[in-house]
Amino acid sequence: MFYTLLLGTFGIAFLVSWLTARFFETAAERILKRVIQDEISSAWATYLKFALLVVGISSGVGIYQLERFISTPVYNEKSAVLELTTARWVLEIYRTIIGTLQGLAWVLLVFFVVALVGFIVVKLIETLRRNREPAA
Repeated sequence: MFYTLLLGTFGIAFLVSWLTARFFETAAERILKRVIQDEISSAWATYLKFALLVVGISSGVGIYQLERFISTPVYNEKSAVLELTTARWVLEIYRTIIGTLQGLAWVLLVFFVVALVGFIVVKLIETLRRNREPAA
């Protein structure tokens, strides 16, 4: 039953991460093409998708939370191992979805803040170039 829960949470975290990466794919690619203005922007977009998958899965699959189902706590060895009931399954699925989305939200927040700073720098450089050009 534990292995099913582990694979289930992994699958859910992967699915949520993949859907989120697909949802933000077009926006991220457009931003990267604008800020980087080089062919390497597609490589950065691919890396962002990979980072979203890794962070989403690692945030969603709470290994420490799942350990409660296979071992007793070190501080209380007389306690029983938690039983996987239907209510616990629902709770773990919910925890997986929320944890995955929280991790993805942080990655996307950092990405968009850095992209905003990059966009401002690009606009400033373009403005300075335009002002330096002699009037025709």
